[in-house]
This record gives sequence, C-alpha cells and structure tokens, in this order.
Amino acid sequence: MMKALNKISQILAVAFSAAAVVLFFMPFAELTTKTGVVDFIGAEFAFGTKIEGVGQLYKSSHILFCFFLTVIAVLFAGLTFKFKKIRYWAPAVALADAIYMLVISLSRPGMFIDSRPLVLESAPVYTVFVMLVAVVLFAAAAFGACHLFVDDYIMVLEGKAKKTILQRLILALRDYKSELKKIVWPGLNDVVKNTIVVLVICLIIGAFIWLFDFGLGSLMNFITKL
Repeated sequence: MMKALNKISQILAVAFSAAAVVLFFMPFAELTTKTGVVDFIGAEFAFGTKIEGVGQLYKSSHILFCFFLTVIAVLFAGLTFKFKKIRYWAPAVALADAIYMLVISLSRPGMFIDSRPLVLESAPVYTVFVMLVAVVLFAAAAFGACHLFVDDYIMVLEGKAKKTILQRLILALRDYKSELKKIVWPGLNDVVKNTIVVLVICLIIGAFIWLFDFGLGSLMNFITKL
C-alpha cells in the first residue's frame, strides 16, 4: 500500500510539473492595442515574438525565469525515479516556482510582463492561466513532498534508514530547545555597560576616520595649490 502511494505521488508530481510547462503555452494576458484586443501566450512573454508591423516583443525576465524553473521542476521530478537525492530538490524547486508565479498572478500585469514595443490603449489584463500555473505548481510541490516523506518512511521500515525526516526534525528541534536553555542572558546593568562601551568605541573610531579624512583632504588641497 505504501509503495503504491509512493509511486502514485511520484508520477503525479511529474504530471503536474509537466502540466505547468504546457500552461505556459496558453494565453497569459490580454493586451488592448489600437488594432484591438490581442492575447499573448506565456512563452511569448518569456522569449519574445515577432509582431508584424511592430517589431520584436520584449522578453519578460520574470516569466522567462519562472518558465526555466518549471522546466527544472519537471526534470527533477523525473530524475527522482533514478536518483534518490533529487527527491529533496524536486518539491523545493516546484514550491519556489509556485510562490513566484503566485506573486506574479496577484500583482499588476505591468509589473511582470513587458509589452514593448506595443502601444497599449489600456493596462494589460491577466487571464486565468497565470493563476492556474501557480495552482498546478503547488500541487506538484505537494505530491513531490508526499513522495519524499512516504519514500523516507519506507526506507525506515526496510532498515535502510534509522529515522524518518519528521523524526530527525523533531530531534533537531529538541536539541535546539535544550541548547537555548543553556544560554545565560545578561542583566540590565551588563547590557547598559556593554552598550556604552560600544558607543564610545564607535565615537573614537569615527573621530579617527574624520581626522584622517580631514588631514588627507588638507594635504591634497595644499598639493594642488603648489
């Protein structure tokens, strides 16, 4: 049962990552020009496209970066079938990409897409596909994380690992808590004394730098007058 769940989550992570790449070839925004409303796909914003009678559409570095992240997420998700260590990176990349796309979808289109050299009659408008890319990438990250935790649990059951990721995380937090208890916090008097010492040293160093700068400036003025 656990192995089946592990394999299904792994396949779904690849499928959703690949679906996100496909969505980049769907209309991302509607641009209203003098000739009418024109839809541009995400790949056109990412790589630019030749517009008849106008010229080459400028590339959007944000959309291009997200596209490459999505492709990397697909590659990492696929490589998890071969390399165990990639299972950590696949959901991490998908999650970072999903957050970036979510920020883009919730912001004004003019901040993240470049409509030059087109002359627009009104502000560009996003289509639903921009938000859909973020949702699909979140799903890919979720299934990638599911595969990571389930596969880790299976390795513990088979004796290939001593503790699961959650167990190691809980142990690390307990160690961190125990180390915090060992910290000796300074009293009010010590804080005041140390603060005064730091301020005095800063004033002394600042005065030295000012005198050094003033001396060099005076020397340069003297040399230029000669």
